[in-house]
Amino acid sequence: MATAKKAPAKKVAAKKAAPAKKVAAKKAAPAKKVAAKKVAPAKKVVAKKVAPAKKVVAKKAPAKKAPAKKRTPNAAFMKALTLSPALSAVVGAAALPRTEIVRKLWIYIKAKGLQDKVNKRMVNADEKLRAVFGKAQVSMFEMAGLIGKHVK
Repeated sequence: MATAKKAPAKKVAAKKAAPAKKVAAKKAAPAKKVAAKKVAPAKKVVAKKVAPAKKVVAKKAPAKKAPAKKRTPNAAFMKALTLSPALSAVVGAAALPRTEIVRKLWIYIKAKGLQDKVNKRMVNADEKLRAVFGKAQVSMFEMAGLIGKHVK
């Protein structure tokens, strides 16, 4: 209902403003004051609607996260595996977990300088590693899969 009352009032104000321009400037001034008074309450109504929305947003508290638990290693990764003779020649132990096998392989690769100079993701195999990998050059992503053939 409030919008129905405002709509005709604006049309009346617009009709009065048009003849006022043709007449003297003194008559046009009161017409502007009437239009300004009618527009001002509309702004206040809008401001009242927006203000409660801001208060609702401000009331939300940030969610607190639970303290992170310390990760425990999976028992399957820590299980000691028996190595093939070719792999034990590189790593140097009889039984190691898979994580240690990969770590010792990277120690061997870095010590011998077998990582490719241009593409660091590639490993150039020497005689011992060629027996394990079966190739002259292996990607570091293939390496873990090729090791799986040499462990039980």
